[in-house]
Amino acid sequence: MHPSSAGSPSHRPGPGLQIRPFRALTYRQRDPAYLARVSSPAYDLVTPTGRDRLADADPHNVVRLILPRVDAPRDGSASSTRLAAATLHQWQAEGVLERDDAPALWLYDLAPADGGAQTSGWLGAVTLPPPDSTAVLPHEDTFPDAVEGRRGLLAATGTDLEPIVLAHDPEPALAEIAAAVRISPATLELADADGVRHRLWRVTDPEVVTAVREALGRTEAVIADGHHRFAAARAHARAEHGAGGSDAVLALVTPMGAGGLRVDPIHRVVPGLTLESAVTAAAAGFVTAEVPVEDDSSPDAVAVAARRWLADPAERGFLLTDGRRLVRLTAPSQEVRDAVPAEAPPAWRDLDVVLAHHGLIGRLWQRPDTVDSIVIAHGLEEALRGAADSDGVALLLRAPSPTDVAAVARAGARMPRKSTLFVPKPRTGLVFRPLAD
Repeated sequence: MHPSSAGSPSHRPGPGLQIRPFRALTYRQRDPAYLARVSSPAYDLVTPTGRDRLADADPHNVVRLILPRVDAPRDGSASSTRLAAATLHQWQAEGVLERDDAPALWLYDLAPADGGAQTSGWLGAVTLPPPDSTAVLPHEDTFPDAVEGRRGLLAATGTDLEPIVLAHDPEPALAEIAAAVRISPATLELADADGVRHRLWRVTDPEVVTAVREALGRTEAVIADGHHRFAAARAHARAEHGAGGSDAVLALVTPMGAGGLRVDPIHRVVPGLTLESAVTAAAAGFVTAEVPVEDDSSPDAVAVAARRWLADPAERGFLLTDGRRLVRLTAPSQEVRDAVPAEAPPAWRDLDVVLAHHGLIGRLWQRPDTVDSIVIAHGLEEALRGAADSDGVALLLRAPSPTDVAAVARAGARMPRKSTLFVPKPRTGLVFRPLAD
């Protein structure tokens, strides 16, 4: 746990979010099919296989910038960041990308394929607040190597290549402003591979821009996605002493709650740990019980049973599986609870991900929280495949609520890395922010 993960918050209240328009860099060609082909999920959601698929889809796919070469380290080595910078410069010289003449904010709507509630937010340059500010609060730990990798890419390209996501306090005025903007046709539009419809409006009207800035200035926000990129932006700003637009970070700012993002769970896979060994060790600190799997023990049947159990609000605890059986863990013992740092605030101590991270993984399984020892899985099927492929076990968790996340952040605490998956996510590659303006 990072030293800032627990204890009393060191922040003091101050000004709210400060957002400003910027001169965006976008693809010159704006056909929806083309934008779908050249855009990408966020870098940390792209697997090596997925990276190949995206790069093969189009020679100008943004993955060539955010993950410059699949055989290069993903940690922002000098060779890969130089390649990204050269590629970005080449695309601008060739007219693949073009720079706006005037600064703008962008209204960004995301509509799911199933017809569910739409998510809406504002894309802009958000000023990096001082460390003692509560304007932007993180809620997860970060890895120094990952931060340095993103900082290296930012320094080499001089460009915010993808936005972080902030969830802000409710502000009714923003909905009215957005409704007025939507009267005009969208500037950019596409549907991604999951069927999510992305629509963006470029907003330059000074009165509208001022209204948005004033409304967001009355709010504070929690980082929903992009902790490593936010930390990288801070590190770059320190290195550059605020020069060249480095005092801000590209961010999609959405409301916390209605009209904003929802939180999905992120699961864990522990390679090389059999289910029998995992359950035996877990039984020292939890009540364990088999969860029935109907019909057979195939991964599909296990997935159905796991999804049903995790969606039941009456259930408590979390699940272990090797892809064939399901075992639930409930009623954490005092030993498990004692593994949670005593100085941790109440908003943090009883979260499933905290009890699993400190009590189960750290105390009972004696596993370090490293990228080799604990593999992150962003979906249930990915977790089941990971367990089967690694001869290991998957730890399936429920998502904390947005309210839980905000409470942790405002208590000055940090969740373990990759505790939350805020969805839907903005598409990378639609709008870039060159730092030099």
